[in-house]
Amino acid sequence: MPNRLANESSPYLRQHAENPVDWYPWGSEAFERARAEDKPILLSVGYSSCHWCHVMAHESFENPAIAELMNRYFVNVKVDREERPDIDAVYMAAVQAISGQGGWPMTVFLTPDGQPFYAGTYFPPEDAHGRPGFPRVLQFLAEKWQTDRQRILESAAGLTEHLRAAAGRRAGPGDGIAPSTTARAVEAFAESFDTAWGGFGSAPKFPSPSNLEFLLAYAVAHPETEQGQAAGAMALHTLRAMATGGMYDQVGGGFARYSVDDRWVVPHFEKMLYDNAQLARVYLHGYQLTGDGGFARVVHETLEFLLREMQDPEGGFFAALDADSEGIEGKYYLWTVAELEQVLGEDAPLAIAWYGVTAEGNFFDPHHRELTGRNVLTARPDIEDLERRFGLSQDEILDRIETIQERLFYARQERVPPGLDDKVLTNWNGLALAAFAEAARVLGEPAYGIAAARLAEFLQRNAWRDGVLYHTWKAGEARVPGLLEDYVYLGLGLVELFKTTGELRWLDWSRELWEAALARFRDPETGTFFDTASDAEQLIVRQRSFFDAATPSGNGAAALLGLWLGRYFGPAEWERVVEDVAAAVADHLLRAVPGFGTILHAIEFALAPHREIVMVGEPAARAPFEEVVAARYLPFTVIAPTSDALGLPLFEGREPTGQPLAYVCNNMACLAPARTPAELEAQLGPAPAFD
Repeated sequence: MPNRLANESSPYLRQHAENPVDWYPWGSEAFERARAEDKPILLSVGYSSCHWCHVMAHESFENPAIAELMNRYFVNVKVDREERPDIDAVYMAAVQAISGQGGWPMTVFLTPDGQPFYAGTYFPPEDAHGRPGFPRVLQFLAEKWQTDRQRILESAAGLTEHLRAAAGRRAGPGDGIAPSTTARAVEAFAESFDTAWGGFGSAPKFPSPSNLEFLLAYAVAHPETEQGQAAGAMALHTLRAMATGGMYDQVGGGFARYSVDDRWVVPHFEKMLYDNAQLARVYLHGYQLTGDGGFARVVHETLEFLLREMQDPEGGFFAALDADSEGIEGKYYLWTVAELEQVLGEDAPLAIAWYGVTAEGNFFDPHHRELTGRNVLTARPDIEDLERRFGLSQDEILDRIETIQERLFYARQERVPPGLDDKVLTNWNGLALAAFAEAARVLGEPAYGIAAARLAEFLQRNAWRDGVLYHTWKAGEARVPGLLEDYVYLGLGLVELFKTTGELRWLDWSRELWEAALARFRDPETGTFFDTASDAEQLIVRQRSFFDAATPSGNGAAALLGLWLGRYFGPAEWERVVEDVAAAVADHLLRAVPGFGTILHAIEFALAPHREIVMVGEPAARAPFEEVVAARYLPFTVIAPTSDALGLPLFEGREPTGQPLAYVCNNMACLAPARTPAELEAQLGPAPAFD
């Protein structure tokens, strides 16, 4: 008989509806039962595309004997971390405080009032891998709850107080908004940069798009300096290495979550909306900076993947694709020599050479040792060697590979696909909105502009009600009041949509979201932002996010949005938000540089000269001016296309004249109107050179 999770909308929670565990969703019912029966709470947090979450579910939550222990001794609560990132953040901090590390699945034991007293991540069904078996953990904690209750309660209270103190911490003196801060940050990145394969540090390697965005923005702002050239070189080398590795899907486009090795070859196979949205923009900026068509190809393939496999019919984008297919990690994406020969026939030898395929394989699954010879495809061939071996020119090889890729794609479509998490998350869709809107402008691809406009309209129609933004949507129902990330990520996406369309309604909605964030999330004492609204459910700690995870920190993204809207609408106090955010991390900003890419980006923005480009005219008439601007990477330039020159302070005195005009202003000093694209090109000056 299904448990309570059968009534939930989250695909991850519904995956556990048939477990013999007596699961509750997060809510008052579970805590009331825990108090009534004097039982601790077992909180299990995961997400649908998490491979080890599936492993623990199969080994423990589907095991009747283990489920019986859970049901006898605990009130069991299941949480989808993507649906409730606020709960996840609070208790992940507890896991890290207790064990020194974190991850998912997350397993936390709580008192009936929600205070944590023991925590971990994955537990095997029996003692293994240096970890205690889950049954032993359950029995030990159940016994301690009965025999050593006071010590548990004191420990839980102490840990909760520690978490509250950490969340309310005030920074000491340190590095703030100064050119030396971002310059030293670039030097710190260089110390951990992998000169061979790109990225930072050792395996496992994550793409860290916020850091790459900062480095590209720094490079274009300081092209004449050694640090600027180094920043550009690190980011571009990393982008090229990732695009040719196996973390990038060489057949269908799009990026997997991360690489388990230092060469970007073997990925953790889940595909997340947030990674692909952010990386599409980073590659787009790399294309603007270098003109490298390979970067544009990655953007096209990644966005086409999202449109093909991740888009809801109403216009929103789904959360994720699982790592597993038919219960086997990576099965959908892997190839053997025999499979390539069967699909490609006489083209197989060229494909085997191009994609680095071997009979031994490069992917080994300890859970399925019988599966051998399987390969993650990469694209790092020696072209000259292929020319000699196959008697083909480079152009002929590339044409053949394009055909081979298409044939492999259609052959792979016949396989059982990975599971799809089809909830729509507002924050991640804000990232996708920015990617599609900016790609439409830069690449001149109308389909991307249509997708961006549909997405914005979808979110406005379904997630925005009476001045409140909602976090998650599925099957016609919006749930969970929005978090800071929802407001500021969507606000930033709407800024990009305005730059592309010139429709002021999108910038006005961004301002509404920003004003709501200021009113409901900002701490009046420090000027920084809480993750949750002032009227949200009160958890044991009200967290603030400064450190980038896989997505930008809430405070970093808020600082960026304040800068953009301050420069569009005029309030200087919006631009000064970055000062409060930077001050909050001043004493450790440069001691943990990889975690602060978004705040560093905002600091560099705050330091940048004010620059505006206003283009006045009907869309078709002003398009040649927009093409000039779109060809350049201008990370800190206010771009404002308009047909009527109404609604923004920077439109004053620039009414339409019947002839399209472009106005360029630098540090509040404006040049004469440019009447032709060539004049605009001359006013913008030479673009920085990077390759």
